[in-house]
Amino acid sequence: MWKIDLKYRDEMQVTFDRLLEKKQDLQSSRPLPNIALHKIRESLSIEWTYNSNSIEGNSMTLRETQMVLQEGITIKGKSLREHFETHNHDKAIDYLYKVVNDDYVLRSIDILSIHGLVLRSIEDDFAGRIRNGGVRISGANFTPPNANKVSDLLDELIEFINTNPLDLNPIELATVFHHKLVWIHPFFDGNGRTVRLAMNLLLMRSGFPPAIILKNDRKKYYEALNQANNGNYQKLTLLMSQALERTLTIYKTAMPDNYSEYVEISSLVQEPNAKYGQEYISLLARTGKIDAYKEGRNWLTTKEAIDDYMNNRKRKR
Repeated sequence: MWKIDLKYRDEMQVTFDRLLEKKQDLQSSRPLPNIALHKIRESLSIEWTYNSNSIEGNSMTLRETQMVLQEGITIKGKSLREHFETHNHDKAIDYLYKVVNDDYVLRSIDILSIHGLVLRSIEDDFAGRIRNGGVRISGANFTPPNANKVSDLLDELIEFINTNPLDLNPIELATVFHHKLVWIHPFFDGNGRTVRLAMNLLLMRSGFPPAIILKNDRKKYYEALNQANNGNYQKLTLLMSQALERTLTIYKTAMPDNYSEYVEISSLVQEPNAKYGQEYISLLARTGKIDAYKEGRNWLTTKEAIDDYMNNRKRKR
């Protein structure tokens, strides 16, 4: 169960260092007014709910998700289940913020409680309960373990996370937890949403904002999970890091003492003095080499991020 290939670490270290530095910058910056923090958290919660539900097939748009959650509107043509999924996910996010703190220790009751909220009024007989039968996952390259083993495997995973015997950093630890909980597949339904919620407990207790896997990265996300089934965590760790970089940047750009301007790479490389092409800069962004994040299908970065990378590269020659 604990086959973990850590060969990717050297290649990812620059990305890890940048994310940790961003987190420290946020913690040391002049605090935003509470109303501004509330607005960011509210906006991210809507995005989080929309993207996580969309990955699982919910057809609500981002705007419709916002209307359901903020305006209490029922969307014509959308199923009752889709409305419940939207409200339930938002309530589960609230639960995370209530239980997490700097000293938080992962507990099975929290995973079960999150799942109970996710499936409330949808599958009440199974909400918050470990499965007692076999399941198969369409498109996956593995079969989840026998139901009789699920409870013990879940306890082993929680023990592994709380003792951290491999001394993984918070991003790596959340990534491993994310994959292993998907692999155990402890529930009949709602596993994906529950996993993407629960793994953020590990990031949030370490001072990070939540990492939101985007709907547009769905195919890449499933491919990364399949690779992790063979012990290769590089793609999943990169995807998690990119998701985290995006939310860190959203907070960073809202800070009063922030001067960085993130723009789409396509516009940046068209400036008169641009030295590099879009394909090259996009590759640096996709591989985590530079400070960049994704909005929809577009990558955004700063001129400073590109210059820093190029200058560091020259010094290493």
